[in-house]
Amino acid sequence: MNQINVDTMIAAAPKPSGLSQATAIEQSRAVAEVQAAILVAKAEPRDIDRARREMQISCSQMGMADRAFFTFPRAGKAVTGSTIHLARELARCFGNIQYGFGELSRGATESEMMAWAWDLELNALSRQTFIVPHRRDTKGGTLALKTDRDIYEVSANMGARRLRAAIGAILPIWFVDEAEEMCRQTLTRGESVPLTGGGSGSSTKGAAKSLAERRAKAVVALEVYNVTQGQIEARLGVKMAEWTPENLATLRIDLRSIKEGAVKVGEVFPAERVTTAELAK
Repeated sequence: MNQINVDTMIAAAPKPSGLSQATAIEQSRAVAEVQAAILVAKAEPRDIDRARREMQISCSQMGMADRAFFTFPRAGKAVTGSTIHLARELARCFGNIQYGFGELSRGATESEMMAWAWDLELNALSRQTFIVPHRRDTKGGTLALKTDRDIYEVSANMGARRLRAAIGAILPIWFVDEAEEMCRQTLTRGESVPLTGGGSGSSTKGAAKSLAERRAKAVVALEVYNVTQGQIEARLGVKMAEWTPENLATLRIDLRSIKEGAVKVGEVFPAERVTTAELAK
């Protein structure tokens, strides 16, 4: 395959009028880079078998599986979804996909943004434009954002959500479903790394911890956030002695989501109900 000279393509790219020379050059460079990426994608088409192997290797690693899901509130319940980390990794494995998000314009109280994902080989494009208000919900109500840093953080968070959806719209459904199932299997299997994520574990030669050890670790890890064993049992619907590897995988996702601020403790583990009999004691 002949090497593609981006500088040559820049010189041949159309130059927008009415812009500064620097802006015109950068816009021409962007056009040339897209043209070059399309040519590379056509010259080096993806190998589906290789992409699938790459995905399977990645999703079998705890480091990936541990970041593949997050817990979030919906209609008064805690549900689980896949993360932007998994979406980006699947785009890398599948190949010949470009994606991103950015701010189109900013007003006094809101920003207009766009997220997109493009399969260069098939010329399939998923693009979403959306509005991000410059505010954040707090316990005391709504807080108006004034600093660039606060606005950027909210915009980046919303942009990542839309980007996850855009990448998911480009990738084959079977590819995403298989990846999510493999990540769940990896979380269910567990490993020597403690639920808290610190260190390399104390098990001899990296052997997986016993189910009883993992149950105890889960309780200890969530106690840091004032979550009781009773609340965990209410969340899972079974007593601690009956927790399965799948239950522990759910708790691992919940814990990481709480740590990263994706969900509040009370949204996943509501306070225990006190019965009339208990009050009378």
